Amino acid sequence: MRLLTQKPYSLPLLTILLIIISICVNLALADDKKKKNTKQNTLKIINKGKQIFRHDTFGNSSFWGEKLRLHEAIAGEANGGIGSGISPKIALALGLKVDVKTLPKSLRKEIKKGQINLDSPATTLALLKLDAVVGVKGIFNSSGQIRSMGITCALCHTQVDNSLAPGIGRRLDGWANRDLNVGAIIAAAPDLSPFATLLGTDEQTVRTVLNSWGPGKFDAELLLDGKAFRPDGKSAATLIPPAFGLAGINLHTWTGWGSVAHWNALVAVLEMGGQGNFYDPRLNDEYKFPIAAANNFGDIRVSPEQDQVTKKLPALHLYQLSLFAPKKPEKYINRHASKRGEKLFNGKAQCSRCHVPPLYTEPGWNLHKAEEIGIDDFQAQRSPDAGYRTAPLKGIWTHHKGGFYHDGRFSTLHDVITHYDNFFGLDLTNTEKQDLQEFVNSL
Repeated sequence: MRLLTQKPYSLPLLTILLIIISICVNLALADDKKKKNTKQNTLKIINKGKQIFRHDTFGNSSFWGEKLRLHEAIAGEANGGIGSGISPKIALALGLKVDVKTLPKSLRKEIKKGQINLDSPATTLALLKLDAVVGVKGIFNSSGQIRSMGITCALCHTQVDNSLAPGIGRRLDGWANRDLNVGAIIAAAPDLSPFATLLGTDEQTVRTVLNSWGPGKFDAELLLDGKAFRPDGKSAATLIPPAFGLAGINLHTWTGWGSVAHWNALVAVLEMGGQGNFYDPRLNDEYKFPIAAANNFGDIRVSPEQDQVTKKLPALHLYQLSLFAPKKPEKYINRHASKRGEKLFNGKAQCSRCHVPPLYTEPGWNLHKAEEIGIDDFQAQRSPDAGYRTAPLKGIWTHHKGGFYHDGRFSTLHDVITHYDNFFGLDLTNTEKQDLQEFVNSL
């Protein structure tokens, strides 16, 4: 009788258990699908950001092409432009790079064999048609004649591995192009009146300023405050920083300014001449930023139809955050010295007080006054918060060229260590300095 009374309840109980199991399985499958979709969407956005970083001009051809007419100087008189033109040999000497992956195999072979005329501006135009010149976009009419041009983020923040020839190879996104002579390239433009008008001077003076920058340097503040030279008479331009290893890093530039996304917007609109919106009321400071304040650079507005910047900032930001700092090849690292250097870094040398592992900058507000690090405050005073960022150290081995600190004032990393040894009274021996250098270069 007991079995008979229990039997009717066994089927519903089993049914309930099956339903519960089914629900759990479906929830698990839905969760897996959601995770998969999230991953796919993230990868999709990162890839979109890569294309923006490499190829998007933000509509700045209206500035570089229509106003400065830089494309005419590239083409040369023989190709519908002016002057002698810019050949591949000259372009490579100016630090411009060529993406080997865009070149047909036949052309690669010809370059290897020296069968391509690198002294002809026509060859430069052919490379632009292939979209092979890193960071430079040529715009051609239906007859194949260049009619305008623009620039992308990759111009300053991409190197190549020289796998085919010097200056020709696979892209290294995020690496600072310390070979690039930005000033000399801009100075080649036929019409510099937009800069001259803004700065209240003549075009020849503008060319003098631009040519004073030298390889690997750019003066982002020039069009904001008009200060072309430091008090010691040297150029006010600063070194191009890397754009990798920024995940978790608060401030993007040598002197702060703001986050990666803030600086992307500022550069895209105010420096690259893109068509977009930008807002930073700090630029209304007439004393610190007289040119920016006079021209309302702190509040740039365009219509939604004209805006070619704002909607691209999220993907561009995510791509940059995905660029990890490259590790130095193991064969070039002295591990014994590096381990000794690491102990010094976290101990006697006190480096980790500011360069906190594993970010190797402060988590949070990573800005210091000039007197805290023992240097002048000229460049710091050109930024809203008047300080110097604690530079992230990962991947530092990739950008020794041009020196260290914002302006390259220290020729070597050893000079930087010696500066801090003297300033903080660390009493480091030469061997300890070498070990420290080995560790920092291994990051």
